[in-house]
Amino acid sequence: MHQFINGSYREGNGGQHQLINPATGKSVETLNVADSADVDDAVAAAKAAFPGWSRATPAERSEALHSLAAELGKRAEELARIETEQTGKTLRMSTEFDVPGSIDNAQFFAGAARHLQGQAAGEYSAEHTSMVRREAVGVIGSISPWNYPLQMAAWKILPAIAAGNTIVLKPSELTPGTTLLMAEAARDAGIPDGVINVVVGAGRVVGEALVTHRDVAMSSFTGSTAVGRRIMELASRRGNRVHLELGGKAPFLVFDDADVEAAARGAVAASLINGGQDCTAATRAYIQRPLFDAFVERVAELMSQVTVGDPTDPETDMGSLISTTHRDRVAGFIDRARAGGANIVTGGVIPEGLPAEAAFYSPTLITGLAQDAEAVQDEIFGPVLTALPFDSDDEGLMLANDTPYGLAASAWTTDLARGMRASSDIQAGCVWINDHIPMLSEMPHGGYKASGFGKDMSSYSLEDYTNIKHVMIDRVGQPDKDWHGTVFRTRKQ
Repeated sequence: MHQFINGSYREGNGGQHQLINPATGKSVETLNVADSADVDDAVAAAKAAFPGWSRATPAERSEALHSLAAELGKRAEELARIETEQTGKTLRMSTEFDVPGSIDNAQFFAGAARHLQGQAAGEYSAEHTSMVRREAVGVIGSISPWNYPLQMAAWKILPAIAAGNTIVLKPSELTPGTTLLMAEAARDAGIPDGVINVVVGAGRVVGEALVTHRDVAMSSFTGSTAVGRRIMELASRRGNRVHLELGGKAPFLVFDDADVEAAARGAVAASLINGGQDCTAATRAYIQRPLFDAFVERVAELMSQVTVGDPTDPETDMGSLISTTHRDRVAGFIDRARAGGANIVTGGVIPEGLPAEAAFYSPTLITGLAQDAEAVQDEIFGPVLTALPFDSDDEGLMLANDTPYGLAASAWTTDLARGMRASSDIQAGCVWINDHIPMLSEMPHGGYKASGFGKDMSSYSLEDYTNIKHVMIDRVGQPDKDWHGTVFRTRKQ
């Protein structure tokens, strides 16, 4: 059963799709995907559930989300197993990062549900009292990606329902398992039927039907910038609001006073997390010239020690990519860089001794590229780090910002003033100083420029999922108002 609509599993009507374990190349199961009629049913269920859920008290929604966090905790082992089986990421990462992070998100939004406050009531005109209400938007149509299926589902679902909305979520058809299990956990936690619905199918069929549906009030999407622009175009036809978390090409800026060992270890971890299939991953290292050679040497050494292989083996450091198609796309970037004269310091090959039908690729470090090179400017979304030198601080910051994207960045320095300048001058939604990747449920995540707009996590995300209403109440009871003089030539006596 691969659709979850109105509290129950059901089969989709859109035909069959093979779900592949990318670390083995073998079929896991056959999905019966959704079609536009299934989307209609899911939206209808969400629409019917909206009046009751939006009128639930903050305390009631909070209690339900606390129960959901507990249900996810009971299913933690199963969630981690499915996440690894469908994505190819290591079981260690699913167990220690993805699942506990999602449970923490649920716990945070359980608390945030009780703090949907507007501006305090007050008299901003002599004759009126004003106040601000936050109200749920309606049915949210969300689309989540394949790289972090459970966490991205949590980032979509939790703020939306905490604010009183209902939701229809389309996960990637490559990785739907943990999203469906999360919806089941929500039902078992007592969240009413229809509040959370999941439809699984191809983006051009199910995703577009969801975004353009007449009863969907808002669309939320995480994925590539190109598809995000398509979502925005479709949503604009109905004038609906959109929430977009799109691509990234995060700079990793190393100043000449940085701790080289800390920076090198940070660069390897931040470029290889989730196989580099992370829009916040470190992808462009800029190193001030005095440290360049030492940094490159140490990063290459550390990358060569990374164990690539069976994601269920606790000794494995990096699993597979999502598919052989995607692996070949990543390899194409490296092959073109090599043909253009770049230096592949380490990696740049499909590892030997692993199943040929699986989607593994080696950690890769590239030097000798120009700033306008494809591998520097375009999102590769794989275990690839480019390294370029810079001279002055001004040049380093200019290079860091020389990209259409602006999702995340980091700067490495022992100088407080340099760090503060970098945090101010770098154009990105998140800037780390002497670290790269950690996120918190309490802090917002979202981008600048072509990386989209809107925030995930934190109380800021609730602003995207609520309507702000000004309520103005007459407090003097006089039929004749001063402003009536704009219409009546003479005032009432």
